[in-house]
Amino acid sequence: MEGFYFTPLPMEVTSTFIDLPQNYQTMCQLFQREENPFLLKTLQLQEAYYVKNDKGLRDEITIKVAGNDHLITPVQRLKDEDFEVLLYTIKPYTNITGLDVRYNLITDYGVIHVVKLLEEIQNITYLNLMFNDIETKGGEMIAKALHRNTTLKYLRMTGNKIGNKGGMFFATMLQINSSLEKLDLGDCDLEIQSLIALATVLTKNKSMKGINLNRPLLKTEGEESTVHISNMLRINSSLIEIHLCKHDMKNFGMEQLCKALLLNTTLRYLDVSCNRITRDAMKYLGELLKRNNVLEVIDLSSNRIEDEGSLYLTEALAFYNTSLKALSIVSNNISGEGLIAFSDALKTNTTLSNLYIWGNKFDSQTCEAFSNLIKSGRLKLENIDVEPYIVDNLIYFAELSHGIKKHYYWTPSYGEIEGASTNAGFAIVTTTPHL
Repeated sequence: MEGFYFTPLPMEVTSTFIDLPQNYQTMCQLFQREENPFLLKTLQLQEAYYVKNDKGLRDEITIKVAGNDHLITPVQRLKDEDFEVLLYTIKPYTNITGLDVRYNLITDYGVIHVVKLLEEIQNITYLNLMFNDIETKGGEMIAKALHRNTTLKYLRMTGNKIGNKGGMFFATMLQINSSLEKLDLGDCDLEIQSLIALATVLTKNKSMKGINLNRPLLKTEGEESTVHISNMLRINSSLIEIHLCKHDMKNFGMEQLCKALLLNTTLRYLDVSCNRITRDAMKYLGELLKRNNVLEVIDLSSNRIEDEGSLYLTEALAFYNTSLKALSIVSNNISGEGLIAFSDALKTNTTLSNLYIWGNKFDSQTCEAFSNLIKSGRLKLENIDVEPYIVDNLIYFAELSHGIKKHYYWTPSYGEIEGASTNAGFAIVTTTPHL
């Protein structure tokens, strides 16, 4: 297939490039390819940014060519042949350590170039392939390439439908690779077999610091995968961050996790958002918070802990826990009683700095209680997702775009991308230099 394999370039050609845009145009001529105007404009803007901020050849930089960036027109998402040319464009620059090509059109055919990237460009430590068109075969090729790679620290495969077999290949890879520190397999259509395989491998893997297993395709009502992940957490001593969003987790699964974390001394960030956890499971989480002084971030968003569950948590936060720094209880069907209990807990708790409460049932007493916490300085406005305002002498809340991980699926066109106010979990528990 034409353009499928790398074409070696003369050494004198690769050593005389001055800047990225000119380098890209030269490569298009060498490969006899049409220039992608979106890619060219992106490289020009990034070069201008690095020049403006006085970043030189010694500074580590990340090239970001996001296919969902609509501020750069025309948007012509990268195809396999564009990605090949891009790799040759960045190859001479040893200070380029990250490549972000999220939301493009890279397929299994283009993965051969990803493999070459992992094999030949040893300075790349961050690779984001989020929401491309990579399927099982491409997942297998990337996983096998990582058997030999010793430099990549963070791989993001989010949204590529590698399926159950693809997940099994990554589980095998984690038995061999000892340098990868963070792996994101969220929305990759993993199934129960690959989840169990990954959990089993992580009992022995010593290098992984963070893993994302969001939204697998589970076809049973049982919680076998959660049980295996819990058993892994009893043993694992390297993970500090785990994401189990959309796992169809119920109270039994949450109980197993809490019991496992009583024995775990390293995990600092637990994400169990968008599950089916109710108030009964908060008994176990409350007991965990009384005895665990390692966890710093917990995301309970989009569950249903209600007022009764809130009381279990607030008791632990008010009198026992001294480690938790950020908690999200967004959209948990909590009304005034539960929310006021959280505000009261903050009066005695001195470590919980970030609390996110939007999507619950606010009454006038709740609004007044949290407004007083903000006025007194106990809660900073950038560490909560509501802002009080007054109409006819009554206090109401407006939503702020703050949270534990606001910029997981998207990043803003303007402003700070990795700021602490919008990505508190990342700011508090930093596993890698990238979201």
